[in-house]
Formats: sequence, structure tokens, C-alpha cells
Amino acid sequence: MRLELQATEQKAASEKAMREKNSELARVSRTLMVGEFATSIAHEVNQPLAGVITNAEAGLRWLDGEAPNVQEIKNSLGLIIRDGNRASDVIRRVREFVRGDSVEMAALDVREVIRETIQLLQYELRQNRIVLTVDLPEKLPMVHGNRIQLEQVVLNLIINASEAMASSPDTARGLAVNARQSEDGILVSIRDSGIGVETGSIDKIFDTFFTTKPMGIGMGLAISRSIIQAHGGRIWATPNEGSGLTIQFTLPADDVTR
Repeated sequence: MRLELQATEQKAASEKAMREKNSELARVSRTLMVGEFATSIAHEVNQPLAGVITNAEAGLRWLDGEAPNVQEIKNSLGLIIRDGNRASDVIRRVREFVRGDSVEMAALDVREVIRETIQLLQYELRQNRIVLTVDLPEKLPMVHGNRIQLEQVVLNLIINASEAMASSPDTARGLAVNARQSEDGILVSIRDSGIGVETGSIDKIFDTFFTTKPMGIGMGLAISRSIIQAHGGRIWATPNEGSGLTIQFTLPADDVTR
């Protein structure tokens, strides 16, 4: 009985150490990747700040008139509040993503995870002239997971897909993000039209430190696999019939459907 208890305690300690290691690796990966979409973050914050300035100036003009228009002033103030909240929301999401100190597991809507991550990368996708197609059903089962970690997976995959299309003609840069219900729960698919991966390397791309990029560090996909597996899912890559690569992952579904 005592040996069984010791074995159980050792197993629990080992699992805890592994979780802590994965958490630290994920934090490092998030921090490194912030530099890759810093421009996108700046743009997303500058947009609402520009709106605040514009609406504040408009409100001042309405106040300076001979007969101040109270309703227009109220409208301007309402728009200032809206844009201020937008800027605050961007900063909050980025801070949570980088810190990664929230390990809360909760019921999540995968569609919201995908939409929030895409919002962080909107500017970068536009700058790289990537045509984005998003196909999300009206309803999907909820999943039980950590929002920040799953957002990191989606962000990793979209950034990798974007970089794979950097040398493609502008007219051929297509990125498709889809989610649907499957036998395994929920299936998320990210398909690009980039340079693809050599057949002999397709099974290695999720290995730690394996990379096909000159300046890559080979952590993004490895961390993504670790996170998906920790959530009870699986992740794999498939070469497209034409150009590019499709990466898919599954997540087990909760019983609650939104």
C-alpha cells in the first residue's frame, strides 16, 4: 500500500513538473512571438486612439459654436468611450497573452477564440496582402480549456501560414480558417497557399527546434502540439493538392452547445 502511495505521489510530482515546464516554454514562446506582431498591436491601438482624438475635436467644435449642440456633444462623448474601451480591450488581451499567468480551465467557445486571435493579427494580414477566409458555423459545442493557451495555438498557426506565403505572388496569398463539429469533438483547420513542406519533413514539423525558416527557432508548432495534447486533442499537417499546407487540430467537446 505504501509503495503504491509513493508511486502515485511520484507520478503526480512528475506530471506537475511537466506542466510547469510546458507553461514556462509557452511563456517564452509567447514573448518571442510578440515581436512578430508588435506592428499589428500598435496599429490596433492607434486606430481607436485616433478615433478618440477625432471625436474629442468634434465635440470641442460643437461646444465652441454660438449655440452648442448638446446632442452632438453627447454623441461625440459616446464615441470617445467606445474607442477608449476598444483600445483598453486590445491592451488587456495582449497583456493576458504575453503573461500567460491565467491557468483557468473553463467552458470556451472556439469561435470566439478564433475571432479574438484574428483580430490581433488583422493589420499584419492586411500588410502582407493575405486574403483571409473564415468559415465558422452558427453553433458549435463548447470545449473545456484555457483561452490564452488556445489563442496561442491559433496565433502560432496563422503566423506560420502567413510566413509560408511571403514569397508567393500577391494574388496567390490565400488563408482559410475553418471550424466544424466532428466525431472527435471540434475540428479546426488552417489552410495556406504557401511554399508547403517537403514530404520527408511533414512528420517532423511539430518536433522541438525543428524549423524550415532561416530565422526560425522551431518552438511554435512544438508548443502548439503540447497545448493541444494537454487539452485532450491532436494536431497534424497535410500537404495540399496544389500549393501550401493544411494544419488541423481537434478538441474534445463539452456537452453544452451554444
